Amino acid sequence: MLRWICTVSILWSTRSITTTTTALSTPYGQTTRNIATQILQGAGPATVDLNRYNLPQDQIEEEWSAQAVQKTTEQAAGVFLRPKDDRNNFVDTVLVGFPRIVGKGLGIELKELAGGRDDGLGITLVTGLVPGGTAKDSGIIFGDSIAEVAVVRTKTTTAAVGLEETQQIYTVKTECLSYDATVQAIQSLPPMQPGFEDNFRLTIKRLRRKPKVKVNLQYPPGQNEPDMQIEMFAGENLRQGMLVRGVKLNDPLAKRFDTKSGGNCGAGGLCRTCAVSMLAGEDLLNPQRMAEKQMLQDNPRWRLACKAIVGFGMKEGEMTVRVNPRQW
Repeated sequence: MLRWICTVSILWSTRSITTTTTALSTPYGQTTRNIATQILQGAGPATVDLNRYNLPQDQIEEEWSAQAVQKTTEQAAGVFLRPKDDRNNFVDTVLVGFPRIVGKGLGIELKELAGGRDDGLGITLVTGLVPGGTAKDSGIIFGDSIAEVAVVRTKTTTAAVGLEETQQIYTVKTECLSYDATVQAIQSLPPMQPGFEDNFRLTIKRLRRKPKVKVNLQYPPGQNEPDMQIEMFAGENLRQGMLVRGVKLNDPLAKRFDTKSGGNCGAGGLCRTCAVSMLAGEDLLNPQRMAEKQMLQDNPRWRLACKAIVGFGMKEGEMTVRVNPRQW
């Protein structure tokens, strides 16, 4: 049961932008763009199609949840969508856009997952798209939740120095609203006007599972440790992920790059005690920066585990790593 105490008021905000150009700008057409892969800290921009991580349809309704968040320096207060199993899943954000057509609505079928409250709060999901509707080929899929709807209104006129484009953006927030409140918010957007071009811009919340990487660990024979396999999430630091899983990592034979003496620098990237040898799957790590390349230039297959991010680019796969490579 949802237990939030606040009041929803449906108001659209607007802002205007005027630019002068020598040619018409590219129209805001059918687009789908992911904008929040950084939610997996360190994973970097996605280099794969994130839809491969979408949850199965029969799991989506059970996995959606919501949480009231207090205001912080980085985030406004409000009620926001979240997964119930936030260890294995995350809420991604996708931006879609498509033209607004006279006489047609969005054409999106909605279902109220949670609601019935006097304040209008709830969880409303997309269950389908109406054939022939404006959102038909937008990329919105079953189980998505609409967090924001905007109308981008553009008018182009001839000016003395070229073409002048005036743009107004009307926005309504719809995240964590009931079915009725969601529909009310969307219907509150201003109607189309002659002489203007309107486009819809929707911010969509989508459930995905976190990409995982299998890491095969090989220990030097003299260490008397059996080889093992661990599983890590995309975006995890290799050194930290290995240590919290009980992997014996730091090599006592390593010498610091700065002082040429021994000593663990504590993930500062100077002591080289956490260096590992990559036998397979190096492409699943972030690219080396210049300092790391210089420190390991005599061993091009080595990486500093403290500077390596697993699953970089939101990739899945399998790696084989030799621990404490100086002891082989």
